[in-house]
Amino acid sequence: MFSTVLGNVFSIPTLMAIFAGVVMGISFGAMPGLTSTMGIALLMPLTFAMKPEIGILLLIGIFVGAIYGGSITAILINTPGTPSAAATLLDGYPFTLKGEAGRALGIATVASAGGGIISGVILILIAPLLAEFALRFSAPEIFGLALFGISIIASISGDSLVKGLMSGTLGLILSLIGMDNITGYARFTFGSTFLSGGLAFIPVLVGLFALSQCFVSIEDIFEKRAEINKITRALPTKEDLKTIWPTILRAGVMGTFIGSIPGAGGDISAFVSYDMEKRVSKHPEKFGTGIPEGVAAPEASNNGTTGGALIPLLTLGIPGDSNTAVLLGAFMVHNLIPGPQLFVDHAPTVYTIFAGFMIANIVMLILGLSGQRLFVKVVSIPKQVLIPSIIVLCTVGSFAINNNFKDIMVMLVAGVIGYFLTKGGFPLSPIVLALILGPMAEGNFRRSLVMSQGSYAIFVQRPMAAAFIAVAAIALLYPIIKAIIVNVRRKEAS
Repeated sequence: MFSTVLGNVFSIPTLMAIFAGVVMGISFGAMPGLTSTMGIALLMPLTFAMKPEIGILLLIGIFVGAIYGGSITAILINTPGTPSAAATLLDGYPFTLKGEAGRALGIATVASAGGGIISGVILILIAPLLAEFALRFSAPEIFGLALFGISIIASISGDSLVKGLMSGTLGLILSLIGMDNITGYARFTFGSTFLSGGLAFIPVLVGLFALSQCFVSIEDIFEKRAEINKITRALPTKEDLKTIWPTILRAGVMGTFIGSIPGAGGDISAFVSYDMEKRVSKHPEKFGTGIPEGVAAPEASNNGTTGGALIPLLTLGIPGDSNTAVLLGAFMVHNLIPGPQLFVDHAPTVYTIFAGFMIANIVMLILGLSGQRLFVKVVSIPKQVLIPSIIVLCTVGSFAINNNFKDIMVMLVAGVIGYFLTKGGFPLSPIVLALILGPMAEGNFRRSLVMSQGSYAIFVQRPMAAAFIAVAAIALLYPIIKAIIVNVRRKEAS
């Protein structure tokens, strides 16, 4: 198998896919408003005709590159290209004000690659062990796992749990459209044969994340972008490297750990690592003034989450964040069902993805250090050119799945819904999460009842199933209990 993996990952098409993915990812990350999730969703249709490992590594390259790319605008114009780069600007932009933008970008590049490689090593070591354990799961355990995955909605709902639950409920309702997978009864099809197979996942995904963001961006399409200062030095000094390597190690491990927790993304890990580094620093008062550790900590951490988020995705079939939720769709399109069985049925493909992930971080390091002056030019692309181009790509990508114009209508409807939900402050990730995990939860719930001849006691009698269901209940109730406690304390204080 080792020779097969080497042959797969070092083939010209695979290396070209990784390279192209990282380039496109950095470009997406460097453009404020165009998120990594949007990039993966938009370009997923391009992978349909590729071999599974090549197509998925193209998308993983986008994921890796985009998380790093957000630091470019955070450092240069004080505007994070991605949410996970919000912590980077705290010390990154002060470097620019001091005329050392290139130095800050170099530190960010090295730290991002370091954090990604650390997470890749942990991914390779932990994922197979976790998958081997999960192979013992049957229908009740898988139902509990799916329920736990759906409960992550509470973690990714942002400021409003109610809005997150409403989005998740919408996703669950959409997942019911089509033929019942056990009885064959048509549900919510309204007599349409097009809907009998359920909603095509990719058009919904592209509409929610890519097209809706285009509609939002149209509102300020004629706004001028901020000018970027000229970059001089692109490499960190030897003293900088000596200073930041302990930071990269700590933040990379922290980012991987946080990323492996479903619902906890790079933005959380970046701020946690920044705060941790400030606490262990001998000069915490310098944070916020432009110091290497202040840039390295969030960048190593948010790129550490890339490998961390792949752990629950590959081993349990649960996406760790919105990016891996889209990647889950890509796996399913290529008939690769993430979960423990994936390591048995498609072991060479899995280990090719592991190796490709490591190479993607190395490619990102090389491109980041050598192409900074080129990548920053992406930020200056006029929105009047960029937005129409993305809309065309959305349309072509949605049509290419089944060569059916009705998929374009699904994409347009999803885009309009996504636009209004975004304007209303409703998170979109819960919709995707529920749309993917809803059928998994429903199917295994009903299979469990068949196994137990209709007895619900099976979910209590099976220890792992009971544990997952209990954790899911805690995950959903914790934000509510926390809010009640905060309100009680406020009343007592007043």
